[in-house]
Amino acid sequence: MNLLVLGDSLCFHGPVGPLAADDPRLWPSVAAGELGGASELIAGFGWTARDAWWAVTGDPRFWAGLAKADVLVLAVGGMDTLPSPLPTYLREGLRYLRPDSLRRRVRAAYLAAQPHLSRLFGGRPVALPASLTERYLDDCVRAVRTLRPGLPVVGFVPAVHRAAVYGYVHTGRPAGEAAVRRWGVRHDVPLLDLPGLIGDHVLGGHGNPDGIHWGFDAHRAVGQALADMVRRRLDHIST
Repeated sequence: MNLLVLGDSLCFHGPVGPLAADDPRLWPSVAAGELGGASELIAGFGWTARDAWWAVTGDPRFWAGLAKADVLVLAVGGMDTLPSPLPTYLREGLRYLRPDSLRRRVRAAYLAAQPHLSRLFGGRPVALPASLTERYLDDCVRAVRTLRPGLPVVGFVPAVHRAAVYGYVHTGRPAGEAAVRRWGVRHDVPLLDLPGLIGDHVLGGHGNPDGIHWGFDAHRAVGQALADMVRRRLDHIST
């Protein structure tokens, strides 16, 4: 069974740092192995539901993977809820500053200020407003079901974090979760409960020291739970 996964860095970041997409310890590989198949991962650091939509519409790797997929996993929506004191277009634009010395100074200043600004502004604005998370997830499902009617789609409830880089602030998460849950109900998309699976792991400090990403125990738990959910979904569709 082939899984096509659209996700963020939680898909490919381990307890120390980022890993190759096909690392067998990562949850997409764990889930695919449990299901006797393979996973195709299309993801990036900080990807939101908007980035997933851009991949659906503009990434030829996605088009190729969609033709072979047995299940689509929309593992986005969590990064949308993170504080973003600078508007996204400005924050993402820092990488384009020149000369290099200016870019490094500005980026270092922003990273130093981000925890304080996250607390000062109460975790707002977020990387992507909940209403847009819902809209882009809607768009993804509608587009995929136009191209592949009947393809099973599953999603994720946004994860939790204890990240110093965000001042330990995550006030945007409840609105993000509500948006994802509305989307799931509207499109009959089952959702994997990430907080229930990895909450203690992350909040207890057992994952990556950054307080966002997971250790391999959490990756294994998520992969196995996803495989179980996919099996249940396929059984439901076949009956």
